[in-house]
Amino acid sequence: MSASESMPQSFQQSDFRPSPDNKPIPLDVARARIVEAITPIDELERVPLHAGLQRVLGTAVVSDINVPGADNSSMDGYGYAAGDLGADGDTLEIVGESLAGHPYGGELAAGQCVRIMTGAVVPDGVDTVVMQENTRVEGDRLVVEQRPKPGSNIRAAGEDIATGATVLAAGCYLRAADIAVLASVGVHEIDVVRRPRVAFFSTGDELRPIDGPIQPGEIYDSNRHGLAALLAELGMDGVDLGVVGDSPEALRAAFDKARGCDAVVTSGGVSVGAADFVVDVLGEQGTVDFWRVAIKPGKPLAFGTLGDARFFGLPGNPVSTAVTFVQLVRPALVRMAGGHPAVPIRLDLPTLADLRKSPGRENFLRARLVTTDDGRLAVDPIDHQGSGVMRSMSAADCFIVLPAAQHDVPAGEMVTVEPFAQTIWGHPE
Repeated sequence: MSASESMPQSFQQSDFRPSPDNKPIPLDVARARIVEAITPIDELERVPLHAGLQRVLGTAVVSDINVPGADNSSMDGYGYAAGDLGADGDTLEIVGESLAGHPYGGELAAGQCVRIMTGAVVPDGVDTVVMQENTRVEGDRLVVEQRPKPGSNIRAAGEDIATGATVLAAGCYLRAADIAVLASVGVHEIDVVRRPRVAFFSTGDELRPIDGPIQPGEIYDSNRHGLAALLAELGMDGVDLGVVGDSPEALRAAFDKARGCDAVVTSGGVSVGAADFVVDVLGEQGTVDFWRVAIKPGKPLAFGTLGDARFFGLPGNPVSTAVTFVQLVRPALVRMAGGHPAVPIRLDLPTLADLRKSPGRENFLRARLVTTDDGRLAVDPIDHQGSGVMRSMSAADCFIVLPAAQHDVPAGEMVTVEPFAQTIWGHPE
């Protein structure tokens, strides 16, 4: 199935045009509108299990077997029938052993026991395993110095996964533990959702390749490399369209190249400056659902459609590009990939420095999580919070999130913190 077959066909040309009068919408409203507008890809691929890591499971996996397949020991020790021991210090006859992969073939009679290793099948007649540390051997007799409770140290057949149980649901993002679970039920191939194809480019006549010199007024094209890395972290199939100049003609040509992809992400050219044409050209060739979000950094952001692709026009300042990608584009791409965007985990922690804030927009300050001298967790904002200072993102490991109505915050006050290191792929409901 092609990208055009797997995406909606109902997008119409838009009459939206950007204006300074367009009121920014709240971040939570923008995120909800974007995620709800995304149609998940339904094209599946069959891959070997080892290739399924960090892919989205396309169909549920149901187990054909029990895991474990038989009752087995969770300890190295001796297996016996609990009713054969009346008190600590009683003895049993040792008649054999049961090893992992080499079970004891007989059935125990009254007063008998077998030496058993961790993972070994429990023989018929055994309902309890005593740890070897609580025993001693005298010839062919076992002295049980400290009896465990009846039924101890035995893992029941199907205790982990029962025959007929759903091992993993469709829409599950596969982590290393998931691969191991699938292997435990003998799955060697799985259906996964095709990776979204995401075209991306940066705009600006001032941008130059990173492998050459720059002149006064020029800058290296860093945003495009940042977008490539963000898409790679998500497991997207990125389509790099390079740098696009500040002209409607250049943008139209780039948009033509992007057709056939599932999504298009750009940086720069979405404000109302003399050289900002992204939203105008998008309005000509696709739709603009909204423009401007009430966050800082990152207010100018265009969301819409280009042909059969969802379009994300991000601001050009480096930190604004990164913040808007994380807060708005990333959850949309998770949904597009067949996954379930996780609700961000946020903590309330004291700030170690004063924070300046004017009401109006939700602020995302870059910061570090730190442990204070008394062993408590706190947050320390990066010293320079300019939207053009990408070092603030590189040096940080979390956002301080200040609500739109928030004023200045003195040091020591509690603030909301959103760590960078957290899951972004939620579990299917």
